[in-house]
Amino acid sequence: MKRLRGFDYHEPVSLAEATRILVAAGDGARVLAGGTDLVVDMKTGQMRPSTVVNLKRIPGLTGIEAVADGTRIGALTKVTAVETSSLVQDRHPGLAQAASILASPPVRALATIGGNVGRASPASDLGPALIVHQAIATIEGRDGGRDELVEELYVEPGATTLASSDIITSLFLPDPPPGFGSAHVKLGKRGSGTDIALAGASASVVIGERGEIADCRIALASLGPTPFRAVATEEMLRAEMPTEAVLGAAAESAGGEAQPISDMRASASYRVTLARVLTLRALRGAVRSAGAEVVA
Repeated sequence: MKRLRGFDYHEPVSLAEATRILVAAGDGARVLAGGTDLVVDMKTGQMRPSTVVNLKRIPGLTGIEAVADGTRIGALTKVTAVETSSLVQDRHPGLAQAASILASPPVRALATIGGNVGRASPASDLGPALIVHQAIATIEGRDGGRDELVEELYVEPGATTLASSDIITSLFLPDPPPGFGSAHVKLGKRGSGTDIALAGASASVVIGERGEIADCRIALASLGPTPFRAVATEEMLRAEMPTEAVLGAAAESAGGEAQPISDMRASASYRVTLARVLTLRALRGAVRSAGAEVVA
């Protein structure tokens, strides 16, 4: 563990004040949300910010509420609150599942949903779940506010489209249509669910009037440089009946869309196998979440 290098520390009480500090500090500034990643990176020397801006005193950045056409989650909302929210469990079950297996209970009690998105880890638990729920990030920055799909935020490992002066203020998840269901699964190194994902998969489906998969979304983690959608696999599922054969073929397709690396935790070939296995599990879970059955 390295000695922390000196840095300027601020606790602004408004978004305008936070933005002014971040703009003045430039690329050396970092935002502190839950701190579960930033503080560790600073202690290990992986990150040496010149300025740290703690957002915890700014009002309006926490909470989960039903709003017009969807659910709003403040960016500083703890992952534990997302996990246990009845609103999230009912409307966006895959996100609640993803939150429930992020790291460990003590980490979930500190980590925030906005901080997890901004971290842009390829192994993100929340990223894939937010993507299949078509989540939109509201961002405040130098040039005012804007909205951006979470799936479009990710650029490369640890990097997003966010400027150094940008702050994610909330996440909006649109209300699901009738027949919607979602699920998230992952495998950690010890299979305990508490480790960084060797691979993860989220899926959402909309079951149509005939029992067919009218629409679907699949997002994968630890299987590419960022959380990403398996678009070709989604296309092959639309208008198909949710049979074991159809879902199995989709799982094989998702394995073909995976672009994993080999590292000290797992080989690329093993991760491709996991992509197939976890996609199948996620699709089965999403179909059941929608109130339908996977038929032989």
